[in-house]
Amino acid sequence: MFHFLKIRVLFLLLLTSACLNAQVFRNYSNEFLSIGVDAAALGMSKAVVATTNNVNAIYWNPAGLVGIEDYQGSLMHASYFAGIANYNYAGFAMPIDRESALGVSVIRFGVDDILNTTELIDNQGNIDFNRISLFSAADYALNVAYARNLIFKDVKFGVNAKVIRRIIGDFASSWGFGFDMGIQFERNNWHFGLMVRDITTTFNSWSINETEFDKIKNAIPGQNQELPETTEVTKPKMQLGVAKKWRVGRFFNLLSEVDLNVRFAKTNDVFSTSAFSVDPAVGLQLDYDDIAYLRFGVGNFQYQTQFDFSSELSVQPNFGVGFKYRGIQVDYALTNIGSVGNALFSNIFSITLDYSFYR
Repeated sequence: MFHFLKIRVLFLLLLTSACLNAQVFRNYSNEFLSIGVDAAALGMSKAVVATTNNVNAIYWNPAGLVGIEDYQGSLMHASYFAGIANYNYAGFAMPIDRESALGVSVIRFGVDDILNTTELIDNQGNIDFNRISLFSAADYALNVAYARNLIFKDVKFGVNAKVIRRIIGDFASSWGFGFDMGIQFERNNWHFGLMVRDITTTFNSWSINETEFDKIKNAIPGQNQELPETTEVTKPKMQLGVAKKWRVGRFFNLLSEVDLNVRFAKTNDVFSTSAFSVDPAVGLQLDYDDIAYLRFGVGNFQYQTQFDFSSELSVQPNFGVGFKYRGIQVDYALTNIGSVGNALFSNIFSITLDYSFYR
């Protein structure tokens, strides 16, 4: 019985934490949109904002969509937390003319088949396992991106409109809406990029099933008696990148990029003030004649608090490989390498199709 009581308490905390603080800026909101897409980019620890130039630029920097020449599609699947959570992505992009392009993508991050034990114990304290049901907690995002060349040479601009849908079974759901904006600039094999997410802030409005909430609001006596607030506003985030492409011998090319991920809040990032925090990321990609790819990245520089309340700097290395043949590119990334225990490793696969090869 104690086990099921803990489940009910944890579920109550999950529900309330998703809906607190009406009309208040949130340091962490819609965090599933911070995971990233494309195994190639994740293998480089997300240090791609200056160089992304295919369909996956819808997510990383919509300005890069100008680089596509024909229809492109992309699919990705990843499992997290030893397969408990599944993360899926699909994207499509196409040029409008020589100066502009359009893209659309869908993201789903979900935990399925969660046990609902809110009705396991009745008012008389009787346990009935037939009253257990299953539900899913899933987050969805629809992104529509537009990009074009500006009148200035080598400058590209892109904007991304996103609609967010978050569902916690029959208990609560929300709709959200926001904009991202990106710029890229290239000169003499040097690439520069700027991506601002939630540039106008992203607004989420929650709807809570009060009937279901009434079943669990007294799980912690004397606490969580009131219905949680239903509005949250996500703060903007910024990513800046600089990259350089190098020719190594006759057949090899090396791409190196350094990005700075900026949050306008005090966090555990390696550089942190009361106004903003900065987390650097470094990515390297070595390719053989644009056919085979080897990638390495390091990021997520964080100060972790130890049991003795001291702080220790931690980093997260990532690794990836890829192969391109006849317009089809298949990529694999192994992330969270620095985690303790193999269960925390994340194996990520993605495939990108470029229709220009078949023209």
